[in-house]
Amino acid sequence: MFARSIAVSLSLCFSECYSGIMETKRCNFWLPNKKRFCANSPIGDSLYCGNHNSRSEGQWIPCPIDPSHSVLEENLKGHVKRCPLLKQVQSLSLHSFYRKGINAGSDGEQEDKEVLGVDDSRLPAKTVSSEMKRNALHNMSVPEFCNLLEKIESIHESFCKDIQDSFQMPEVCRMWIKTGEENRKLPFQEKHIMQQASILGNLENFGILRSSLNRKFSKSEEPDKQENPVPAVIEFGAGRGYLTQMLADCYGIKSVFLVERKSYKLKADRTLRQNDSLRLERLRIDIEDLDLTAVESLHGVPFLAIGKHLCGDATDLAMRCCFPVSKDNDGGQRDVSKNLGGLAIATCCHHLCQWKHYTNKRYFLNLGMTKEEFHAITWFTSWAVDANHGSDLPDATDFRSHFQSIKEQGDGYVDGVEKILADMEAPKRAALGFKCKWIIDMGRLMWLRELGLDAELVKYVPPTLSPENHLLIARPANYL
Repeated sequence: MFARSIAVSLSLCFSECYSGIMETKRCNFWLPNKKRFCANSPIGDSLYCGNHNSRSEGQWIPCPIDPSHSVLEENLKGHVKRCPLLKQVQSLSLHSFYRKGINAGSDGEQEDKEVLGVDDSRLPAKTVSSEMKRNALHNMSVPEFCNLLEKIESIHESFCKDIQDSFQMPEVCRMWIKTGEENRKLPFQEKHIMQQASILGNLENFGILRSSLNRKFSKSEEPDKQENPVPAVIEFGAGRGYLTQMLADCYGIKSVFLVERKSYKLKADRTLRQNDSLRLERLRIDIEDLDLTAVESLHGVPFLAIGKHLCGDATDLAMRCCFPVSKDNDGGQRDVSKNLGGLAIATCCHHLCQWKHYTNKRYFLNLGMTKEEFHAITWFTSWAVDANHGSDLPDATDFRSHFQSIKEQGDGYVDGVEKILADMEAPKRAALGFKCKWIIDMGRLMWLRELGLDAELVKYVPPTLSPENHLLIARPANYL
């Protein structure tokens, strides 16, 4: 017993010493959400890793190759030679479909020139961060803030009242899910399955897709009518490609193009490549730089464009990508591609939207909204996903009464707009956020219709499943 107690004591002592050694080799930055210290190793003599070490004094600027990180201005010359993204950019530049910023838009697009009478397209448009948007709101006077809320109320009341629920679960998807559950081959969560199935169900209801189940029981039809009218699918922001996997299995698509700028593990590509009748091509490129007209394997091929949760202005980039400016069109007008068979994009993360990239600036300008007010609206949208979504959209009437009380007090808010925002209750914030989301997506819907498309904007899943539940769906007007 004595020997055993000594062994236990030595073991505990060793564990404490070992833990102490391990702790000294870890970053000392506390992660409150995970309730532990950062697991990365510290750099040099610092107590912190490279992510959490205090920045050196000096001017930090965004990397010109990859703006997602910053470098010291004095180190910029050396950094651009070894930036991790450099090799990828150099590789992309060899492809004919790479055209830097072709889908980016600008602060001085055609609609801006017509409405404002100015052309600032040559001026660089800086990304407006969330912090900049918030600070601009805080610097508003109370009357200016009330005027903005009044515009939001008016626009929402005029344009966003008749948006329908369209929660779909096609029978072919239901059977696919059941088979996957039995074989334990569903690599994603149930909420994602429900969203994917509803997107495909809406496409089927809109007449863009024909399920393999329908074709199986339609032997009386001519063979060419049993085929899907869109043999190719382009998934923008494809990630691991699971939306396309369900679509290919359920609807017999022959060609798949996955557009994604990042590299992912556990992709659906491996499963898709096992289908000998399916052609798969993954384009690792930013949507902003993709010229679809230069993708040789897409020439003359009817295609369907899809995207699930295209964050922020990625939706606008994808829409521009599908409707390129004609080279023979001096007016800069966009043409509907002769090969476009349909489009379905589930939008999200509206707080990341930028004026430069937004497709329908004319819509906001004609409503008397400024660029600064557009960015304020995008900032409000983050409130829609902050609240508890155990129920549907918060009561809009409750928000209107709160807005009326703000107007009545006016400059009585001695602490200004910042105090008004801080005192606003979560349900009222959420109601305002949802309204702003609808306003942004309604402009996108109108842009599609102005191009001559049959287009709809629906809620494709209940907010309890995902508060990001807007689906833009469109097809050519002469679609059969």
